Amino acid sequence: MESATFVLFGATGDLAKRKIYPALFQLFVEQQLPSSFSVIGLGRRELSHEAFQSNVAQSLLTFSRSEMKDSVVMEQFLNAFRYHVLDVNRREDYTKLLSLVEDREVELNITPNRMFYLSVGPEFFETIATNIHESGLGSARGWKRLVIEKPFGHNLESARQLNQTLNQAFEESEIYRIDHYLGKPMVQQMGQLLQSALTEHDLRTRTIASVQISAIETLGVEERAGYYDHAGALRDMFQNHMLQLLMMLTIEFPKPSSAAEGVKRKSQIIKSLMPLNKRKVSQHVVRGQYGAGMIKEKPVIRYTDEAGIASDSQNDTFIAARLQVDDSFWKNTPIYIRTGKRLKEKATRIVIEFKSEGPLKDLLIIEIGPQEGIYYLKRQSNHELSEDETSLRSQPNLMNKGVDGKDAYETLIHDALLGNKAYFAHWNEVELSWEWVQPIMDAYQENLIPLHVYPAGSYGPQEASDLLERDGFHWWFDKKQTSVNDVTKGELFTYEYTN
Repeated sequence: MESATFVLFGATGDLAKRKIYPALFQLFVEQQLPSSFSVIGLGRRELSHEAFQSNVAQSLLTFSRSEMKDSVVMEQFLNAFRYHVLDVNRREDYTKLLSLVEDREVELNITPNRMFYLSVGPEFFETIATNIHESGLGSARGWKRLVIEKPFGHNLESARQLNQTLNQAFEESEIYRIDHYLGKPMVQQMGQLLQSALTEHDLRTRTIASVQISAIETLGVEERAGYYDHAGALRDMFQNHMLQLLMMLTIEFPKPSSAAEGVKRKSQIIKSLMPLNKRKVSQHVVRGQYGAGMIKEKPVIRYTDEAGIASDSQNDTFIAARLQVDDSFWKNTPIYIRTGKRLKEKATRIVIEFKSEGPLKDLLIIEIGPQEGIYYLKRQSNHELSEDETSLRSQPNLMNKGVDGKDAYETLIHDALLGNKAYFAHWNEVELSWEWVQPIMDAYQENLIPLHVYPAGSYGPQEASDLLERDGFHWWFDKKQTSVNDVTKGELFTYEYTN
């Protein structure tokens, strides 16, 4: 790996402390960083280099997945860190930063390869990119790369404006848009695992009845009220994470011939999504907002009572949608997506349901979090069920493979340093995703789709279940008490997995 300078905007922020520093340290421990590297943290507050290094050490003690046993290793890691005060709007600060970067490159005798990681609010992306360009920070003999966190715009128009500004300072090949779902080991291994679980014979002889993609959580808005009340579930999760999961799944059917073809097919999948008319959005989309309820036997307040949320807010904390991909493989196969806050459990899961003549179903389940693995549930014979039997059983010898505990940021930072863009969002995907989502946002804005209040601790509005029931389906694995008769009818049931 080539030597590099890692320039971190927002070095005193929460993301840096919780994710970026632990990821860098893990890569350092595993010898996956350049032998010579420099980290320059930027922030508005005054800090000495030593105080900054102490703050980094504290974040590692709190959040690192590696124990801090070797003081020599820790000291070597922290010695790479320097701090610089910078106001993102003050041009002269970038000139001073350039001098610091160049001095460190000379001191360490390293090539001027520079990675600029923007761990700041999206409202600062354009200002920072422009100042990097105009100050000469990006004009080095080595490579330069810009890493930004979602959201990439707040609608189609703003996303295009952001991209246009970024392209004045960086080429598309130099822009790394992080969607941390793409860094999850289970997502990156999904293609390989699917091809192991489903042979070509399976694909020829089976027909997929439906696909469900869920990313649900028990947490509420927490400390993100200022951002979340302007974003909602649609912008915060659906437009990026959920559509990326859809792309990552569907490009594997049939198997792509190469990684490059897979990247190309992601855009083709979004292009193939049946478009929505804003006047008919309510037929395909359900939106909701959490009310008061119980989470883990503790009462929680409604969304509009949260600190920083207006009492009359119409922001969505839940969205469910019915999509269809209009291509030769997925045509006529409904794909259901849902994501929301303050729900019954935390889970990110994909369920592929195969067609069946009777009530018993064959399912392929991809657990992305908090458990990780892929499971095939095969229907049993149609004999009468006893009280302690369910209609489905895990097939442990087919696939029951967990993945390691590597954090997504470790993978993505490592890939960015290597120049591997396979698991970063390309602008084409971002633009096409915003194009597809725009009619939903327009319908929200014009109040063409009702906002359903659902009790905290539930699985969302009843209307989200109705969305599937109209097609003869239901959400799998929503935990509720069911009788044997319910199970034999293909109704919901609880199933516990073990890796």
